[in-house]
Amino acid sequence: MAKTGAQASPVVVFSMFMLFIVLFFSFVVSDNGKEVEILLSFKSSIYDPSGFLSNWDSSATFCQWHGVTCNNNLSHVDKLDLSAKNLTGKLVSSSIFHLPFIQTLNISNNQFYGEIPEDIFSSSSSSLRFLNLSNNNFTGQIPSGSIPGLKVLDLSNNMLSGKIPPEIGSFYSLKFLDLGGNVLVGEIPVSITNITSLQFLTLASNQLVGPIPHGLSKMKSLEWIYVGYNNLSGQIPEEIGMLTSLNHLDLVYNNLTGEIPSSLGNLSDLQYLFLYQNKLTGSIPDSIFGLKKLVSLDLSDNSLSGEISELVIHLQNLEILHLFGNIFTGKIPKALTSLPRLQVLQLWSNRLSGEIPESLGRNNNLTILDLSTNNLTGRIPDGLCSSSRLFKLILFSNSLEGAIPKNLSTCTSLQRVRLQSNRLSGDLSSEFTKLPLVYFLDVSNNDLTGNIGDQEWDMPALEMLSLAGNKFSGRLPNSFGSQKIEDLDLSGNGFSGTIPRSFGSLTELMQFSLSENKLIGEIPEELSSCKKLVSLDLSHNQLSGQIPSGFAEMPVLSQLDLSDNQLSGEVPPQLGKMESLIQVNVSHNHLHGSLPSTGAFLAINSSAVSGNDLCGGAETSGLPPCKKVKNLNWWFYVACSLVALVLLAFAAFGFIFIRKRNNLELKRVENEDGIWELQFFDSNVSKSVTVDDITLSAKQVNGICRGNKSSANDFQFVVKEMNDVNSIPSSFWSEIKQLGKLQHPNLVNLIGTCRSDKNAYLVYEYIKGKLLSEILHELTWERRRKIAMGIAKALKFLHSYCSPSIIVGDMSPERVIVDGKDEPRLRLSLPGLLSTENKAFISSAYVAPETRESKDMSEKSDIYGFGLILIELLTGKSPADAEFGDQHQSMVEWARYCYSDCHLDMWVDPMIRPGHASDVNHNQIVETLNLALHCTAGDPTARPSATDVSKTLQSAFRITSCVSTLKLSSSV
Repeated sequence: MAKTGAQASPVVVFSMFMLFIVLFFSFVVSDNGKEVEILLSFKSSIYDPSGFLSNWDSSATFCQWHGVTCNNNLSHVDKLDLSAKNLTGKLVSSSIFHLPFIQTLNISNNQFYGEIPEDIFSSSSSSLRFLNLSNNNFTGQIPSGSIPGLKVLDLSNNMLSGKIPPEIGSFYSLKFLDLGGNVLVGEIPVSITNITSLQFLTLASNQLVGPIPHGLSKMKSLEWIYVGYNNLSGQIPEEIGMLTSLNHLDLVYNNLTGEIPSSLGNLSDLQYLFLYQNKLTGSIPDSIFGLKKLVSLDLSDNSLSGEISELVIHLQNLEILHLFGNIFTGKIPKALTSLPRLQVLQLWSNRLSGEIPESLGRNNNLTILDLSTNNLTGRIPDGLCSSSRLFKLILFSNSLEGAIPKNLSTCTSLQRVRLQSNRLSGDLSSEFTKLPLVYFLDVSNNDLTGNIGDQEWDMPALEMLSLAGNKFSGRLPNSFGSQKIEDLDLSGNGFSGTIPRSFGSLTELMQFSLSENKLIGEIPEELSSCKKLVSLDLSHNQLSGQIPSGFAEMPVLSQLDLSDNQLSGEVPPQLGKMESLIQVNVSHNHLHGSLPSTGAFLAINSSAVSGNDLCGGAETSGLPPCKKVKNLNWWFYVACSLVALVLLAFAAFGFIFIRKRNNLELKRVENEDGIWELQFFDSNVSKSVTVDDITLSAKQVNGICRGNKSSANDFQFVVKEMNDVNSIPSSFWSEIKQLGKLQHPNLVNLIGTCRSDKNAYLVYEYIKGKLLSEILHELTWERRRKIAMGIAKALKFLHSYCSPSIIVGDMSPERVIVDGKDEPRLRLSLPGLLSTENKAFISSAYVAPETRESKDMSEKSDIYGFGLILIELLTGKSPADAEFGDQHQSMVEWARYCYSDCHLDMWVDPMIRPGHASDVNHNQIVETLNLALHCTAGDPTARPSATDVSKTLQSAFRITSCVSTLKLSSSV
């Protein structure tokens, strides 16, 4: 029977199969060849200093090349991961984005620059699902177009500008979108709400304006929203309350107004709610306290009012509560005492009243408690340290009364205690003065009593102690059990007896005040052993004897107040030769003789020397001239004859003494180049350096060079030539003279000036070391900490101990020399913005915003520059990097985003990344960035003082365990 259909012969079937195989493999080989071509073209267009792409050649198949992953079935590039490989270069349109089968492409954390190829979203492979270009130096606008199948798009931490393209809404499949840390402007496009699959949205740290789109309610899958650190305005949309999958909501540092929507209470999965630094008003909606999964709630720095509801008891998972910087009234809710996981409670700077709940701390897990600057009354509760983890207790500026609880005396976890400006009474228990970790203790301005000299002090970590303004009496203790004390204030009490000579062993002491007590006896000569002492106040006591001549040997002493005592004798003339001394007060004693007319006494006010029997001095002293003795009796002539030989014996010494004094005075010296005016601020230098030395050194390397060694003292110096001498006003040289008097271990000392009609030079000490900008990336965390502290100490000295305060001006790593002991040495700017470098500073990336506009420098502009240096020490990035463009604030905005995002590994310098080095402490890094952000606040009045900066750094570097999302309290 015939068949109904034709049947192909086996030969034909085999031939067709072989043809298919040949065509298939031809297609594969063709695609493979195209992929190899794309990869090699990409390699040739970039710079690979680490040699990561070294095996991208014919010695291995491309699926074995570094960073390349192929799929299992077909030998096609499926994944290309080149993240953090130190690669540099521009991306071209025909680059790796056109790999035909690529699904994952990650080139983050490199140094790529230039614009992102404009066709990246229009002609890239349709198979692409993951694209990460973050943490590079890309500029320009975000290209238009879309990749419908893309699930992850990360362009964060670049320098992308312009508006977010409306086509962003065409990325329908996106689950993760991060555009944070750029300089994007304009409003958030409404089209972004079309990405209904989106789970993670970050637009933080840009310059976005306008309202938050109300259409967010369509994005039901959203779990994370970061849009902080922008300039968004308007109210928080009620529709956000419909995003019931939301876990993290961060709208911080914007200009949002109105009340907190009660609809946020619908976000039942919310764990983190950050609304701080806005302009929100009204009370906290009761619905917020129904968010039972909340771990951290931060509504600080707004204008919220009303009472804090007892409904807070429902937040049983809460660990951090920040409500400071508002205008809350009423009592602290007792419900807070029933939150078992509560670690950080900061309610400072409100208008809270009443007593602190008695059981606070007993059922909590407190590590930080700050209730300062309120109107609280009653006693300090006994159980604050029941967790045995409390390390920061800040209760100052309230009306608390009663004794310091005994339980606090056994709280061995305490590190920082500030109870000043209350009405506390009683004494300091023997246990309280033996707390092992406390490094900062301030109980000043209370009604505390007792004889602290009779009890043992054993506080080995103590660096700052203030007992000022209390009613302590009896003798002073011989020791506080610490050799680390830097700031000791015992003023305004009733201490009696003598000043212990053992205080001379406090070698780290920088500030010391015993004023307004009842101390008697002589001032111990041993105090002159405190070589780091900057300020010494012994005024308003009953001290007698002479002023120790050893004070003149204290290298950085700048403030000395000995007024209102019973001191006698003469003012040691050596005090007039101290280069560091700026302010001195010896009024109302029994001093006599001639007042020095040099140094700090040169322009001394009459009120600082009155009430003595002094004479002479400068005109400003108001003292009568010293009288010459007339009508000498015959016995005087006999006496003169008897001492004649003695005078002759001292003649040589007198000659040397006068010569040394003259060495510090302005001299006129003539050489072949003309007449020079030469002045040194260090007598040792004046013996070692001549005009010829200076002019010869200046000719070597464009006016800034290393001077010749002196054959006598092996002395080296650096000479800086001044430009346009004829335009320099005479006032400049008097200001320079004041700079020459400054002596501090963290400053580059100016040691002399040399000028003529045609040329002028400044002579600096030579510091053997390198600029901070040159070695920053090589430094360990321990070395960076030491450098940060050293710069902070220099600022504290210049701003707080110099009168008038000294402004650094150009506060940048180029101004910091790090010596062989890792001590930073800060080089001051010249006064009056006269030099070319100071004029250039106004356009520097380190200039504060207000200085750029007004051209005026201030203490707060120095603090801003220091904040940038801190960010650079932490991140390894510079505000002048290409990724930050011409707008210096972009690095600050980026840092704010990083702090809010709290993914430390994404922003910290790899050299100090926790896990990379053993000396790195995660919490120290987070707290230091916290301080840096406060230093770089846009509002100068919101920046901390140099003293606060120094204290806060000390606090941050001693934190051993802390929640990384903590924000800095301005009351630290």
